[in-house]
Amino acid sequence: MKNTLFLKIFLFCLFTSIGTLNAQNSTKKDKEVTNLLEKKRSYNKSNGFGYSIQIYYGNERTARSKQARFKVLYPRVYTKLVYNKPDWKVQVGNYKTKLEADRANLIFKKEFSGTIVVPMKK
Repeated sequence: MKNTLFLKIFLFCLFTSIGTLNAQNSTKKDKEVTNLLEKKRSYNKSNGFGYSIQIYYGNERTARSKQARFKVLYPRVYTKLVYNKPDWKVQVGNYKTKLEADRANLIFKKEFSGTIVVPMKK
């Protein structure tokens, strides 16, 4: 019976001290996490964030044709034309992560060859 009481007291002290140590570590981790989040927000403001899928890069006529075809096949997916002298790009979708963009790209590759995932820029 004394052994059981001793064991209970020992376990209580052990778990209490672990809880105190975790509370001290979480404060340090909270500051580190906050610091990382601020760095990420700053990066996103200067560079933009997210991903889109480029389904075409070339001349204007073909770009507009590809965009129109894409809108017929996928009417709910956002599309845009981007002009970088002298070529046009057709970019589709707004994805928060590269994984989401990669998954969508697998679907779009069935209809459009040469698609690539590109990071969005401001």
